[in-house]
Amino acid sequence: MFCTDIPNPFLFIFSNSVPELLYYSHIPTSITMLAIALFVYFKNKYSLDSKLLLFIALAFSLWTFFDIILWTNNDSRNIMFFWSLINLVELLVSVLTLYFAYVFLEKKDVSFKFKLIIGGLMSFFVFLIPTKLNIASFLLFNCEAQQGILLNYYRILEAFFSFWIVIYLFRKIKNAINTEERKKTIFLSLGVIFFILSFSGTNIYSSITTQWEILQYGLFGVVVFMSFLAYLIVKFQAFNIKMFGAQALVVGLIILIGSQFFFVRNFTNQILTGITLVLAVVFGWALIRSIKIEVERKNQLQEMSSRLAQANDQLRKLDNAKSEFISIASHQLRTPLTAIKGFISLILEGSYGKISAEIKDVLNKVYLSNERLIELVEDLLNLSRIESGRMEYKFEKINLGEVCQEIYDTFVLRAKEKNLDLDLVLDKNLAMEAVTDRNKIREVISNLVDNGLKYTPKGGVKIKLTEVEEKIQIAIIDTGIGVPEEEIPYLFSKFSRGKDISRLNAGGTGLGLYVGKKMIEALGGRIWVQSAGANMGSTFFIEVPKEQGEGE
Repeated sequence: MFCTDIPNPFLFIFSNSVPELLYYSHIPTSITMLAIALFVYFKNKYSLDSKLLLFIALAFSLWTFFDIILWTNNDSRNIMFFWSLINLVELLVSVLTLYFAYVFLEKKDVSFKFKLIIGGLMSFFVFLIPTKLNIASFLLFNCEAQQGILLNYYRILEAFFSFWIVIYLFRKIKNAINTEERKKTIFLSLGVIFFILSFSGTNIYSSITTQWEILQYGLFGVVVFMSFLAYLIVKFQAFNIKMFGAQALVVGLIILIGSQFFFVRNFTNQILTGITLVLAVVFGWALIRSIKIEVERKNQLQEMSSRLAQANDQLRKLDNAKSEFISIASHQLRTPLTAIKGFISLILEGSYGKISAEIKDVLNKVYLSNERLIELVEDLLNLSRIESGRMEYKFEKINLGEVCQEIYDTFVLRAKEKNLDLDLVLDKNLAMEAVTDRNKIREVISNLVDNGLKYTPKGGVKIKLTEVEEKIQIAIIDTGIGVPEEEIPYLFSKFSRGKDISRLNAGGTGLGLYVGKKMIEALGGRIWVQSAGANMGSTFFIEVPKEQGEGE
């Protein structure tokens, strides 16, 4: 049986007797949804929510195909067949949307109870599809099927699923824990609710009023749904997809241009539309390719940065373990070394009786070696305290001139033994007072004077104090082996020793200058060295503020 007032459709779905809005509302929306769903699926094949999104797109596309057939066909057999199935497909869209929303937000599959309830409700509907309860007869005067009482069951199910979706999403928004989760839930909810209410709502309304033209406007809810979904992908990287924005823009542009072929009738306009479509494809592909390369580079940099951060964290742990070991070992060594020093001193002083000159000479060598070990242990302990943040400082107002005088008195005899000059230059008219840690600054100056005497074969060492812009500057000037220009940047590094220094004094640790630099910086000052080069002598400067807070 054929409806004689309706012309035969071209290619089963194209007809001039239907409004052009029919194709514009059905074809671009279904293609857009299907394209996005396929893109998401192929980017994340093993994700349940990406599979469900694809099923929603397939069901929606199938529904639009069925609906176009019902609008354009004049064969009662086709109309009866597709009309009997279209409500089932519509229910599938609603059920799959509810399923998708749950899996997307909960990050897990629905319970068996949920599947049992939905399966039972849908099975009853499917079982009655071939009966008169679904399609009672065909109305030739308006070329439509007359639906049976199963239509009421469909309306109840459609309304039930729609309200279920709305209530579930509102509860998820209300119970969202953090801001990001709440934003994701809100954006998904807006898209899903607008899609379901516009799609299902217009379907129910049209089935009651038979004003089927309303359906064409309800399908544009898909655009809103896909827009919010695209925003979730771009903003929150939903489905673990990157670079979606540019791809969605290009695909959407191509779909919009391509859809013009359904409406353009003029041959010239069709050619222009075709050229525009080709250009959009070419330039769109080039844009996506360039962005893809950029994203891959960014991902590589992020991966390298992550690996570097992990390596740094591991090195930090190893460094902390090393510092802890050094601290423990140094503490254990200091006690016996101090005891050895004490006993040797007693023996040398004759507390245990007279000793021969030969034994005394040996004991003096042992004493000096023990002193070097004590200095090493002290350097290691200071290193451990500095790196662990346990170094304590006692700030008080002191006279640096007096401190330098004490250091001079300590080293003057050693200088004479080496036939070296040791001079102290200070202005008696200046107070030379500063708020600092007496013991720490004395230790640093003593180390520099000691180094000056060690690495000066001839000439001497001079200690000079001056005032420079509310700071006290101490200069230790020697005429020794100097420092090559290329070694100066590394001189204050940990375990760093110059080539000539290592040759002249093999017993050094390379920690003294590093520890001294850290101490002076903690005191609010700075330390640096100047040298004209090898065998040209060197000058070490220490600068500390007179009052705390004035240092660099």
